[in-house]
Amino acid sequence: MTEVILHVYDVTNSGSDKTNNTIMQINKIFKDGIGLGGIFHSAVYGDEEWSFGFCDHGTGVFSCPPTKNPMYTYRESIILGKTSFSIFKVNQILRELSREWPGQSYDLLSKNCNHFCDQFCERLGVPKLPGWVNRFAHAGDAAVEIAGNTAYRFRQAKTEIVTASKVAYRFLAGVASNNSVVSPESPGNSSRGSPRFQGTWFKNLISAGPKPSTSSEMENRDEVVVGQAAEAPLKLNSHRDI
Repeated sequence: MTEVILHVYDVTNSGSDKTNNTIMQINKIFKDGIGLGGIFHSAVYGDEEWSFGFCDHGTGVFSCPPTKNPMYTYRESIILGKTSFSIFKVNQILRELSREWPGQSYDLLSKNCNHFCDQFCERLGVPKLPGWVNRFAHAGDAAVEIAGNTAYRFRQAKTEIVTASKVAYRFLAGVASNNSVVSPESPGNSSRGSPRFQGTWFKNLISAGPKPSTSSEMENRDEVVVGQAAEAPLKLNSHRDI
């Protein structure tokens, strides 16, 4: 049986010493101070550590000697358990993961190195990563979903307000046009309450009023907006997290 070891790094590959130091401070406060989480890179297994990162072509799965990834600052190692699989079986699992995890599919929130390590551990039959390792990504993913839902509801409300405004405008326009036809009001000579007047402006309002958007149209518009946001490219170097 082989021990499966998790290696955790502080993500310090920004190219800026100031940014790297800030990340180190964030990790120190939020993980070491209050145990919440941080901005981490992870890798797992034994004689070699395996992980996942962005690259332009081919698989995003890669390996290096344990604790020796040159792109990040090593933090700590945690024994997750033991796998009963042979080296041959582990290599087979890695070949499958290499096909399933192309480098271009990397996503900081939904498909990062920590997600890969979770899946690798699951296939090795050992516990997944501690929650704090990837908590910031989970929180960010939830925030994106909440923001998207909020934006959708806001667009719905905005559409309803615009539609109501158009209806009100056409109602007032109908009143004005009918008032220009009939004589001005005077005591005992008012047409405003007559069935003919009411029928005229109501008929004009219905024929000229805007057709309300269907739910499918609303969903399509929402998908376009979300799709446009998702198309913004995240430029990363080869096999890197952020």
